[in-house]
Amino acid sequence: MCSVPAGESSKSAASCEVLYSFLLEHGADRHSVVIALGGGVVGDLAGFVAATFMRGIRFVQVPTTLLSQVDSSVGGKVGINHRLGKNMIGAFHQPQLVLIDPNFLSTLPIREVRAGCAEIIKYGFIRDADFFNLVSDRLEELFHLKDQRLLETVLSTSCRIKAEIVKKDEREAGIRAVLNFGHTVGHALEAVTDYRYFLHGEAVVWGMQAAVFLSYLAGFISRRQTDGYSSILSEFQCPAIPMSCTRAGLKTAMMKDKKRSSKGQLWILLNNLGQAELVRDVAERDVDAALDFILQRD
Repeated sequence: MCSVPAGESSKSAASCEVLYSFLLEHGADRHSVVIALGGGVVGDLAGFVAATFMRGIRFVQVPTTLLSQVDSSVGGKVGINHRLGKNMIGAFHQPQLVLIDPNFLSTLPIREVRAGCAEIIKYGFIRDADFFNLVSDRLEELFHLKDQRLLETVLSTSCRIKAEIVKKDEREAGIRAVLNFGHTVGHALEAVTDYRYFLHGEAVVWGMQAAVFLSYLAGFISRRQTDGYSSILSEFQCPAIPMSCTRAGLKTAMMKDKKRSSKGQLWILLNNLGQAELVRDVAERDVDAALDFILQRD
């Protein structure tokens, strides 16, 4: 077994070099199997190593955090970070198996559980209004992992929703991009805080706050819906955005977003609860207003 330090800093070329050396020194070949045992960072890193070692070998995901069980272990995206952006170096490499055991979650701090629930409620926002209502009504039970049957329901439903979307668009040529709801601003927040302040799910919650407000400004949802969704997202108790984060800094970070093209930034907005839209024609003043919305200081 080869271990890596916790945190986004391990998703690096240096970590890949360590793992490549480990595999070579232990006689791994094209018939070997890499087993990724850990959270999202481990899965992304080990999966990328498997995708590139000897031009690709098999791997298995054994996710041990809530976020990795409902999101990063499913779908075949693997990769590492670059100093100029998150997940900029990667591949599509499907695992042979994803083994999800809810018992791994019993030792997670509540902050990690809340961060994982961010990706769970995201699926309700973009695909399933009934699922959103179930999750939002029982957030406290989920945060404290009180109900095993509820936990198993949200795990299986989250994986089913993601798998259905990935099956239609494995390489993210179109509809798969809806899975990035909240991630455009979320990734920017992670970048401007050097990946050391927010857990990924916490940054995504703030990103969903911005996306919800932007959906309102675009005329897709009402102010009443906006206020309701914002109130639910506030229950995740994410760390406040640091004063050092500015609108200009976030917009600079968003310029490196992988969904951006010569046609502009691709936004994932809500046409209604459970219905996400891919939108490029978003007024710059509305983007500024959405960023100002989450940057409000008490």
